[in-house]
Amino acid sequence: MIKTDIIIIGAGPTGLFTVFEAGLLKLKCHLIDALPQPGGQCAEIYPKKPIYDIPAFPEILAGDLVSNLMEQIRPFEPGFTLGERAETLDKQEDGSFIVTTNKGTQHQAPVVVIAGGLGSFEPRKPLIANIGLFESKGVEYMVKDPEQFRDKKVVISGGGDSALDWAIFLADVASEVSLVHRRNEFRGALDSVEKARELAKLGKIQLYTEAEVQEIHGKEELQAVVIKYNDEAKEDSYVETDFFIPLFGLSPKLGPIGNWGLEIEKNAIKVNNAKDYQTNIPGVFAIGDVNIYPGKLKLILSGFHEAAVMCQFAYQIINPDKRYVMKYTTVGGVEGFDGSKKEAKKEVVQSIN
Repeated sequence: MIKTDIIIIGAGPTGLFTVFEAGLLKLKCHLIDALPQPGGQCAEIYPKKPIYDIPAFPEILAGDLVSNLMEQIRPFEPGFTLGERAETLDKQEDGSFIVTTNKGTQHQAPVVVIAGGLGSFEPRKPLIANIGLFESKGVEYMVKDPEQFRDKKVVISGGGDSALDWAIFLADVASEVSLVHRRNEFRGALDSVEKARELAKLGKIQLYTEAEVQEIHGKEELQAVVIKYNDEAKEDSYVETDFFIPLFGLSPKLGPIGNWGLEIEKNAIKVNNAKDYQTNIPGVFAIGDVNIYPGKLKLILSGFHEAAVMCQFAYQIINPDKRYVMKYTTVGGVEGFDGSKKEAKKEVVQSIN
């Protein structure tokens, strides 16, 4: 059982910033996310895309924003349960909650914060009739451990940043890497596209463009894929492989959270925005894109604001007998659980008498 002050469901930018705001109040956090790394969509879908509406950053790459947030919360030593989906919420007699994941990991805290962006993300699967038979038997929708593909043959489908980045990375890990895209033009960052084409010229990546994987074959494990070309005059390519990784993005769904008894509107969680972003279940909050209220703006900036307000009220739930007086970080500094301390230098004023 993992025990903490605040369970945060969702490790995207809003969930990560919640750790910082809670840390200022001396509250410990543990985050749960179905993705294999922190960052949510910013890390998984568009790490190299620029964001223009983060205060003080005229432009910042999504992946860099995540890196900065991870550095900002490092002193507060958050815990992470990654690659697992929050499945059930159970209220205890003492008023606390137990959140259990799909893999049976249990977490207990007096406050639960749902910061799951647009919900839990499920991979968009290609329309291949028998693909379900080979899931976890050669078909993988995410790269959780690159070493899994060491000295193996790998076929990747997709034309975005994830497909390009993993094809480039695995070129030095796998024995063979094939990248299949239905168009000739890729949608990823220009430097990634150029790098992939350079590796193709060197024979480290086999490129199949204007083509799609339409068949997969094998007995108990995946053994090969069949690549069909848009140009019907071209013969199909039969490619032997150990792994097929279709990277077509993620589909957001509220998932099991929708069965927790929360008030739902338009596939989002209704909250009290006039006060604390609490749901209809006392002690359970929802912040970021996952919530809805009059005038809601689905911006990272809005999620940051909601996190700051929510933590003040979470403190009152966790410490009902204490009164917290907010201090600006410019005055009180930032004191991490790791013993670190950041504070402004204090001027020494000497009397002239």
